[in-house]
Amino acid sequence: MTSILGPITCGSGVVPRYLFRIPAGFPSPAADHMEQPISLDELFNLRAPHMYLVRIDGDSMQGAGIFDGDLVLVDRSLEARHGQIVIAAVNGEPLCKRLHRIGGQVALRSENPRYPPRYILEGDELTIWGVVTFSVRSHDLK
Repeated sequence: MTSILGPITCGSGVVPRYLFRIPAGFPSPAADHMEQPISLDELFNLRAPHMYLVRIDGDSMQGAGIFDGDLVLVDRSLEARHGQIVIAAVNGEPLCKRLHRIGGQVALRSENPRYPPRYILEGDELTIWGVVTFSVRSHDLK
């Protein structure tokens, strides 16, 4: 199950960017390592009308690093290819799954072994709503 949040509105904020990757240890980032600020709008192409956000509901994609409550950024302009994670609707029900096309068979696969693949059968209506390009997770423990 997914929850479509709608189009992304543009912001004007910029975030500082560092010249080095941040290790998960205890470095001391200093101002002399700062590079020019970057805009998250530009980095993720958020101003484009073909981009939208979806909140994920459930654990079927956790093997791909997408967890319950995560936000995913979806690009409607990309043509979905075999192996990509997509937002799709099967008979009107939205899903976040990995697209598999083998021969003439199409399946939507979970990234959790507890869930079987959803094969698209004759009579099913499959609509691809877009390709997942990024995911965002809150680390707030509330």
